[in-house]
Order: sequence, then structure tokens, then C-alpha cells
Amino acid sequence: MKLLFVVQRYGREVFGGAEAFTRQLSGKLAGRGHQVEVLTSCAIDYSEWRNGYPAGDEVLDGVLVHRLPVTRPRDPGQFASIHRRVFGSPGWPATMVQEEWLRLEGPWLAGLPGWLAARSAAYDANIFVTYLYWPTWAGLKVAAAPTVLHPTAHDEPPAYLPLFDEMFRLPDAFGFLTPEEADFVRRRFRVDRPSIVSGIGIDLDQPGDEAAFRRRFGLGDDPYLACVGRTDPGKGSPELFDFFVAYRRRHPGPLKLVYIGEEVYPLERHPDVVMTGFVDEETRTAGIRGATVLVQPSYYESFSLVLVEAWAEAVPALVQGECAVLAGQCRRAAGGLPYRGYAEFEAAVELLLGDAGLRRQLGQAGRAYVRANYRWEVILERYEAFLEGLRHLRARVGPALLTVPAAAPTVR
Repeated sequence: MKLLFVVQRYGREVFGGAEAFTRQLSGKLAGRGHQVEVLTSCAIDYSEWRNGYPAGDEVLDGVLVHRLPVTRPRDPGQFASIHRRVFGSPGWPATMVQEEWLRLEGPWLAGLPGWLAARSAAYDANIFVTYLYWPTWAGLKVAAAPTVLHPTAHDEPPAYLPLFDEMFRLPDAFGFLTPEEADFVRRRFRVDRPSIVSGIGIDLDQPGDEAAFRRRFGLGDDPYLACVGRTDPGKGSPELFDFFVAYRRRHPGPLKLVYIGEEVYPLERHPDVVMTGFVDEETRTAGIRGATVLVQPSYYESFSLVLVEAWAEAVPALVQGECAVLAGQCRRAAGGLPYRGYAEFEAAVELLLGDAGLRRQLGQAGRAYVRANYRWEVILERYEAFLEGLRHLRARVGPALLTVPAAAPTVR
């Protein structure tokens, strides 16, 4: 098949869940013989969308990448002002204000609609990743069928903007990462299209030296909780810090908290909290492998890859129970415990630290779940069958009639 992915950023230097999913999926599909291309921006950083890559085409891991320059980088002050106007007042502003917010949300690629209008019909599927950014909103309006949207959506304020109601009726099909994401989209937007709950694949038994990780970050033989990803209030990083410090006051001992990832939002310094900063994949894997428990404190997730990575290493998890996606992943895998608030966090940490058998049981259950559901060969076989079904549907009804009415049955 000839496939086009449309995503806001793409490259080895780009770090973000949706972007990593796109790069992994597109690369794996190219490795299976499909002709895969990506339409994206020249931006590396999402905070201002400044052009960091040269415009034009390059081949990256077997994927042909088309980069369009960002028309105008985001002005943080201007964006903050319109963001307050859109989300800080009762009711929604006029559509033109919402559209201006989305253009500033970015990345604004003035050449994207024309590029897609001229070329998208040549692909068997045009696959858009992430609902929140301008390229998806502008691109779905002009792309030829069949179109697939991976919203990577969760229950957050932007998802309720009326601006997105029309956009969620444009795709011919949806790709979801969890059943909870699928339920949220159907409940919020009242759409029912052919869809797949794909998840994100993982390669088991990745390299990583746990002993070297402990030496590098001065952990010795101490047990530690690991939190993986950039520090961010929306990801629950500051709250986890506060919970851990309170726990250590009440329970003296050797336990450490290790943040593995870029410190975007600065946290206070504490003798029992270790900040690794950005690390490579092997170091990240080693840090997860050596953890006593992985903690996923985020309130907003459409899928947590780090949970899958922890379970692949047979590491049990504590997850933010207020996030339906995390609680659902944990429940299906039987690989960890949810918590809501400090009291439950404290009780769960005490339980897991004191019961090695329970940790082992949860970790092994998680690994078995990952092996059955999230190996790349499992994901790719399902995804290829899904795309083939769309291609056959297009052949039967023609591109102009491909969009399925809201009452049509959903492909699971």
C-alpha cells in the first residue's frame, strides 16, 4: 500500500508521544514493504514551532519525509492572551476567534492545504495523527478519501471546543489507542466510523544496563520509584514530587524517586529525588528495568507507552486513578494499582514495597499482557487488515461516497 502520514513534527530529535507513535508505526510499515511517506513541518520544538529542519524531502528509516516550513512561529505572549480568551471565560468565543487560537496553537503551514489537495488522491490512505494541531484541522478538509484520524484524544478543555465538532465528522475512519479513547470520542462527538483500537507496539527485550544506570545516578542498591517523561504539571510531575516528599517524611528509609526525562517544568531539589535529564533509549530502558515500581501520575493520557515499557520489563505500576485511560490499561493488564489522592498513594507504595511476591505477580501479569497484545507484529497485522478494509471499501463505493453515516457499524 501507498500511505501518507500527516503529523505536526517528525524526526529523531523530536520527543512526544504522538510523534513517537507516528515515527514507529510509519517506519515499521515501511519495513514490511509498504510505500510510506510523511507530511510534516520543519519544527523540532513544539513551544514556538521554529523551523529547525531544512524544508524539502529526506528519507528517514525507509520513510520519505516531506517537510514544509512553518509560516510563522508561535509568539508565546500572543498565544497566552488568546488562550485565556478562549478558555478563561464562560461560553465559547466566535468561530473566527477559535480558528485564530488553533492557527496560533500551530504549527501553521500555509503550504499544506495546497500540497494535500494536489497529491493526497495518490495514496491508499491519508493518516492524520493528533486532533489538537492546525495541520490536522486544515488537512482533513482537503485530503482525498480514505482518511484516517488518530485523535490521541482525552478529556481535556480543548476537546470541547465547538471548532472540533465539524473536524471529527470529516475522517472516513478512526484509529484509537485505547478503548477509553474510543469511548470518549464517540461520547463527545457522537460519531461512529470504521475504527481500530490499535495501541502502540513495542519490541521486547531491549538493551539496557541496570547496574550502569545505578552507578551513573548514584543509586547504589536503593529501591526507587521511576517516573518517565518530561516534567509537566499536566503530567502530574509536581504532584508526584509533593506526594513522595510527604511519604518520605512519614516513612524514613532508602526509597528514592527518579525522574527519567527532560525537566521542562522545574521541580524543587530534594536529596532523595534524582533528575536524570534527557537520556538515550538504552539508559531509559535500564532505568525502567531497575525500578521497584513505575509511577505514571498523569491526568491526561490517550495511551501510556511507558506503562507498556514497564510491563515489558516485568515492573509493576502505580497509576493516576483519575485518568480513565491509565486505570483501564492497568485493569486489563492486571499489572498495577491505581491511586487517587495522597492517602491511596501512600497505602499503595507501602503495600508494594512490603510485598515482593505481589510486585512479582503484577509485573509478570503485565509482561504477559504486553506479549499477547503489544508486540509490533501483532499491532501491524491488525493495522494492515484495517487499512486493506478501507481500501476495498473505497474500491466498492468510490472516494466520493466513502464517508460512513453516523449509524454505520464500527469495525473493531
